Amino acid sequence: MPRPGPRLRLADVAERAGVSLATASRALAGREGVSEELANHVRQVSRELGYVANPYARNLAGGASSTVGLIVHQIDDPYFSEIASGVIEVAAAEGLLVQIAHSGRDPQHELRQLRHLIAQRVGIILIAGSGYDDPRVEAEARTELADFQRAGGRVAVIGRHALGVDAVVPDNEAGGRAVGEHLLALGHRRIAVAAGTPGLTTVADRLAGVAAALTAHGRSLDELPIVHSDFTRDGGRVAAERILHHHPDSTAIIALNDAMAIGVLSILRGRRIAVPDCLSVVGFDDVSVAADLAPSLTTVRLPMTEMGRMALQLALKPRSTRPRRRSTGHTLIVRDSTGPAPTSGG
Repeated sequence: MPRPGPRLRLADVAERAGVSLATASRALAGREGVSEELANHVRQVSRELGYVANPYARNLAGGASSTVGLIVHQIDDPYFSEIASGVIEVAAAEGLLVQIAHSGRDPQHELRQLRHLIAQRVGIILIAGSGYDDPRVEAEARTELADFQRAGGRVAVIGRHALGVDAVVPDNEAGGRAVGEHLLALGHRRIAVAAGTPGLTTVADRLAGVAAALTAHGRSLDELPIVHSDFTRDGGRVAAERILHHHPDSTAIIALNDAMAIGVLSILRGRRIAVPDCLSVVGFDDVSVAADLAPSLTTVRLPMTEMGRMALQLALKPRSTRPRRRSTGHTLIVRDSTGPAPTSGG
């Protein structure tokens, strides 16, 4: 029988689960080579026995580990690079190291990265990037983070709704409303949306803001063509091609992040479609290159570097009884990529 209390060993988990020691180790660390069904079985056994928390507790017994694990959707996206810079700034001041992992907006890969960081015994975990609108998708991550926190680990997230931890909450819905109102005030009525990957809460929230602006003007989001593609520069190119092919009378395109907007602008430039004389383009985030594009990009500014700082500062605070929320605010930055709707567009 397994030994009770703090003397519980990984070998006890392996014995109870009916697997080898190596398989138990790979399953709990989220490594390749173990089927998801078997890995879930081993993790369930470890929770029932109370083993999962013990490695964290031993590591954290003398204080927090000196490593912060940061999981981002896409490290080459300036949005996440700027968030990471804020995390690194605070970490340096606190004498902490930052280990960055990349999830690729794949919830299963994110879960593997999360388990890997836990297995590496980091003291703090930060997750930056949109959540998923199906709560079942995030249930396992929520369980892992709850176990980690119970053992003394610290957690904060950016842009997540349902993980039950401290969170920095980008002003996505209000920002979406701001870009919608901006285009409507310029007389645009045939507006298309390059919406990014479906199933992301960030996409849903920003669309909800656009919908609110339309409703205030007696219109509906259902009237707008919404083109989903990857939440990346290449995704913006794909969305722009589809909009130009299927909705050639559009006078404005809302890209739900700046990476997509940059892709949209590249397609329009290649087609020699004048921006904003023929087609206005707006983005969202205000990444550092947005002002340097030609034309410069109208967008919603989120304080991304500050968001990274806020997340790590939250995680460093003593844990509260209820998850804390910090709103970011937003600013509409009007630049050269938007202008009045073409008169020929009616």
